[in-house]
Amino acid sequence: MLAIFLETLPFFAIIGVGYGAGRTGFFTEAATAWLTKFVFYFALSAMLFRFSANLSLDEVFDGIFIAAYLWATAAIYLLATAVALLRRKGVEEAAVEAQCAVIGNVGFLGIPMLVLLLGDRAIGPVMMVLAVDLIVFGSLIVILITGARDGRMSLGILRTVGQGLIKNPMIVSITLGLAWSALALPIPGPLNAFVELLGSAATPGALFAIGASLASKSAERVEVAAWLSFSKLVLHPGAVALSALLLFPVEPYAAGVMIAAAALPTAGNVYMLAQHYRVAPTRVSATILISTAASILTLSLVIGWVSGLG
Repeated sequence: MLAIFLETLPFFAIIGVGYGAGRTGFFTEAATAWLTKFVFYFALSAMLFRFSANLSLDEVFDGIFIAAYLWATAAIYLLATAVALLRRKGVEEAAVEAQCAVIGNVGFLGIPMLVLLLGDRAIGPVMMVLAVDLIVFGSLIVILITGARDGRMSLGILRTVGQGLIKNPMIVSITLGLAWSALALPIPGPLNAFVELLGSAATPGALFAIGASLASKSAERVEVAAWLSFSKLVLHPGAVALSALLLFPVEPYAAGVMIAAAALPTAGNVYMLAQHYRVAPTRVSATILISTAASILTLSLVIGWVSGLG
């Protein structure tokens, strides 16, 4: 466990450097926003394209894997929703809290960290988790919030969801990469060098951006944020472990990657959604801050455990 902790420490150290830069004002919120945009639209997209272009669809799509992850994630999603409703919160706040409880930072933190620590075989399973989070639960929160405000389902909601998916660079880059792979096209040397060079900026850039963005977040409503962080860091990976190891016949190595991905802290894009829809942004902010800080220990423990599953 100590060895795994020391391996994850450099990742969190870069987050810490970013946090310090943001906290001291050396890196302003505007600078953080532009860095995040660079990573999201360029560096991470290049990395995902390169990864997916070297995979076959069979390596990425696994129905049993997806079913196991969906079952476990939906269970915690419903639990967090039920707790919010019992506290007499509306559907909009319940949807945001449920998102905090199950959507981890797979894109910015999970892909670079898990591929490095668990090996290149982790690429396919991590990308499946990312795809489910983006397509299923990323769409669900939009449907729930928009539907609650309109009082009904409409084609406009589905249009909004569809446009959001089409405009998401992570989905676009994965799709293009898999299409390239399916056509069995060789990647020209200059193109491969280009996406490798640009993609190599994703890991340090994303980690620094995570830290810098945390500097502007506050820890209000700590008791609710602590509950949501516990759900994300403990209940979610626990439910995924039960699902992948006992309920569904998921291959052990892939199950381990899925569990590790579920143990990631709450994703920053949940805050972006909360801020966009003006639903409990400070609560989400506190959850991201607490879950990221606590994951320095919890994520190391989970990765250390799943490393022996393969």
